[in-house]
Amino acid sequence: MLNLWNKNNEKEFFITSMQRYASPEQLFYITKDKKHLAYWPKKYEGKKTVLQSRNSLIGKFTEKWTADLVREAVKDKGLFTVQDAVCEEIALLKSSPADVLISKTDKARPKPEDILMIIEVKMSIVWNWQLTAKDNLECKGDYKTHQGNPGLLRSDTMLKAIGKSINIRVSSNKASGIPIIVMGNTPIKNSYYAKVDHLKVAGIVQGFWSLNPFPLDEENKENIKSTEKKGFCRIDTFSELKESINGILGEKRDFFSSMKSSKELGLIIAEADKEDTYEKKAEVFLKLIRE
Repeated sequence: MLNLWNKNNEKEFFITSMQRYASPEQLFYITKDKKHLAYWPKKYEGKKTVLQSRNSLIGKFTEKWTADLVREAVKDKGLFTVQDAVCEEIALLKSSPADVLISKTDKARPKPEDILMIIEVKMSIVWNWQLTAKDNLECKGDYKTHQGNPGLLRSDTMLKAIGKSINIRVSSNKASGIPIIVMGNTPIKNSYYAKVDHLKVAGIVQGFWSLNPFPLDEENKENIKSTEKKGFCRIDTFSELKESINGILGEKRDFFSSMKSSKELGLIIAEADKEDTYEKKAEVFLKLIRE
């Protein structure tokens, strides 16, 4: 059974990064008493600096971790996961590729019809860590104990994910049938509960999922399982992740958005209703509403 995001993943990130890519100074804040910490503690009052060098490293680490996990979830279907995929037709540009795709092909430049799911990864370090000796890390507390807002708890992270999803949706009708999932490793702020539900109902994003079952060291109402309409969901096991992905892949959906007068809408509905089957009615309705 594969594990979802936990403290061991974060320890692996720091240790691997120090062994291969970065110095401790690029990964940790240094306090006035020379402690190396992943985040400034809640009540820290000394001089503070801004650490940017860790962002790209944790981004690459979490994107690969997510791709590997999703690959295991879909491998029995003969599907592929692709990182940094580009598809200009649906606004996945070289400057802003898809973090992870589920695709019918392993090509880095798939066609829209080959793309079965777009996954945006919005993860970061959740817990606070102190480097006490080479390769020795001590957990100093969860995100309630430090000054950082990790993962989906950051408003700018949420807005970037929403903005990119909208850009994909309005790029072309070729994107209308591709589900978009934002995967994180924290809950979301309660100010976003209604927003993510509305985004899901409107068809912009099919879900914000946290792959971290236990982001807090103690029971806390912030660690919700889901919002009312499942715009946000906490995934607790690999089997739940696999089931959730397969559930979306198993349903053909179409995004549509328009603003028409009641008369125009009535005419479209009347025209579509002339067809014999529900499927054909839907096809005609979608065709006419996009014209």
